[in-house]
Amino acid sequence: MKMARVILFTAQMDAMSKFYGQVLALEQVSIEKGWREFAAGGATIALHSGPSSPGRKGPKIVFHAEDVAALRETLVKRGAKFGKVRQGEVFCLCDGKDPDGNPIQLSDR
Repeated sequence: MKMARVILFTAQMDAMSKFYGQVLALEQVSIEKGWREFAAGGATIALHSGPSSPGRKGPKIVFHAEDVAALRETLVKRGAKFGKVRQGEVFCLCDGKDPDGNPIQLSDR
């Protein structure tokens, strides 16, 4: 099996579309009433109209980055919100959130 998409429900379709399309620079591959889809490597991120409900342990979308700090800097300049870059013994990562509060992460793992 392969993951096809992650679906995020949102009441902020314009803000979320801007975030995933312009801020993260993902290619928009589908636009329908109440539905937007963005190419994200081997899967897509789909936005579905409806109330958002990120939970305490909701989904986290992780984007691979060869250079986490450099990608973080680029995305913050575009308006993304990320915390500090954390360098571990094996991998480097940085956590952030999209406009609805869904957790996202940059990781070189």
